[in-house]
Amino acid sequence: MNLLRQHAPADHVDLPGPATEQMIAAAEKRMGIGLPQDLRAWLLQNNLDLPEEDVDDDAACCGFAGFPDEGSFFLGIRAMERLYENRSMLGGFDPPDQPENPFWRNEWIPFLSDQDGWMGKFIDVRDGRVGKWFAGEITTTGEYESLAHYFDSVAEMLTKIADGEHPVCEFAEGRLVWS
Repeated sequence: MNLLRQHAPADHVDLPGPATEQMIAAAEKRMGIGLPQDLRAWLLQNNLDLPEEDVDDDAACCGFAGFPDEGSFFLGIRAMERLYENRSMLGGFDPPDQPENPFWRNEWIPFLSDQDGWMGKFIDVRDGRVGKWFAGEITTTGEYESLAHYFDSVAEMLTKIADGEHPVCEFAEGRLVWS
């Protein structure tokens, strides 16, 4: 977030700020699952839910466009909860006949998604690893060892953008601009 604040202050100022412990506890209760500590720490600094008046009820997920990349965005607590509710299954995984290779497990908490909720990243509450899903493709688990490792990759990308070494993004007038 410091890199975003430094290089894209106009984007950074649009972000709504932190969640509260009460917001997180209420979401955990409604979802029936505890959030991993590093996800809680992220949310206590950055609850990226859009203001209620900007939420598109027709979209599966809503967030701040253009961060961390052009096609996806970090989820705030409400969006996380909504997508988790949409993905979770009564038996704990989907499809029910593939427990060892599911498309989705109830132990996965989405934290990044596209607007349709068809692809994104999740954190596995069992071991803290980060994986990714894409509708119609095999879900990848353990893409990153932890949420911290994933955020290191985002910081690396922002540094490349700042250095002019990213092929499809630059900082202009205090914002991330994707080509």
